Amino acid sequence: MSTYKLGLDFALELDKKDDLASYKNQFHIPKDKDGNDLIYMTGNSLGLQPKITKTYVNQELEDWANLGVEGHTEAKNPWLPYHEFLTESMAHIVGAKPIEVIVMNTLTANLHFMMVSFYKPTKTRYKILIESAAFPSDKYAVESQLRHHGYDDNEGVILWKPRKDEELLRHEDLEEILEEQGDEIALIMIGGVNYYTGQFFDLKRITKLGHKHGCVVGFDCAHGAGNVQLNLHDSGADFAVWCTYKYLNSGPGSLAGCFVHDRHAYRKDLNRFTGWWSHNKLTRFNMRDEFDQLPGAEGWQLSNPPILSMAAIRASLDIFNDVGIEKLVGKSKILTGYFEFLLKELGEDVIRIITPKNDDERGCQLSIQVINADKALHDKLTEAGVISDWREPDVIRCAPVPLYNSFVDIYNLVERLKAILNG
Repeated sequence: MSTYKLGLDFALELDKKDDLASYKNQFHIPKDKDGNDLIYMTGNSLGLQPKITKTYVNQELEDWANLGVEGHTEAKNPWLPYHEFLTESMAHIVGAKPIEVIVMNTLTANLHFMMVSFYKPTKTRYKILIESAAFPSDKYAVESQLRHHGYDDNEGVILWKPRKDEELLRHEDLEEILEEQGDEIALIMIGGVNYYTGQFFDLKRITKLGHKHGCVVGFDCAHGAGNVQLNLHDSGADFAVWCTYKYLNSGPGSLAGCFVHDRHAYRKDLNRFTGWWSHNKLTRFNMRDEFDQLPGAEGWQLSNPPILSMAAIRASLDIFNDVGIEKLVGKSKILTGYFEFLLKELGEDVIRIITPKNDDERGCQLSIQVINADKALHDKLTEAGVISDWREPDVIRCAPVPLYNSFVDIYNLVERLKAILNG
């Protein structure tokens, strides 16, 4: 959208024209002590609960109560193949083929399982490249993999850094790193959307560059899944991982997703940890057969899945199916653009947005620096009924999620911020 306007009337007009406005009513919106809706801007940390989630989870509780173990085959939604109910929807959200996607484990666990298969260090090629402001868990994971293989993690991690006095990363700097050190790098593991700045990287460009230099390429898409169009298959990435409790609204600590490109689907030469859920479904319960690996991403499973968590994921995915990731991203760009417009009206001497201006290089998150402010400002914003996220040293992260945030939410947020700054 090219033209935004000031004033509440314009926000109301945008909400009236919004085809997705009614979906906000399908979510539980947290309230203050007086029963007023809070302005919730932290779907990038924990998504809100869909109202249908309770029904989906209760169905499995009821079947467990009434059927016991027979629920594995006799439940309304049989538990044995339950993870398969999620695959096609999740594949569409991340832009993959169903054979490339599995919902299992949790995020960092999946990252480690992927590195078991795809991080194959040698004496001359053992280093791992990550972005300098990677999510800490990713950094800890790759450091521990280096130590596990007997390498010094201080020497083995290569950081893709922003230039002096900049926050965003430049792809040409990554190219330079690979030209100079590419033959030493075994794995490139980048956060697809950076958690701190909100920068959405060009996954296809990074993958092509990495493969050119003989590197395996993987992505942590925790801040991308359900937020941007990842197009994982077309990116050519070897693997990707993501959680489901942020933009995918599956509940705290819920299961994660995993992508393995279909060129690896039938490879049996890849080292991996295995368990009975990665074994051939037809003979899994014979209990006497030699291991028979499932093809595709399913072949990285270990254990039978937690059905209650999967029921919550299924509830959310059914909403995504109804809306479509394409429409969500379309609204997201307008909503975030409107947010950016209102913030800029406060003046660059007051507010600095470190997230990319190009809406193809970001999702719905804007990372905001308020000049000469500290965490006290964030605390005042919370007291004013805005749930946002503070990240040291000086960034407030706000994510207007298109499923349950309105244009009036954005207007009211900026008005409250303005009142605090002028107070």
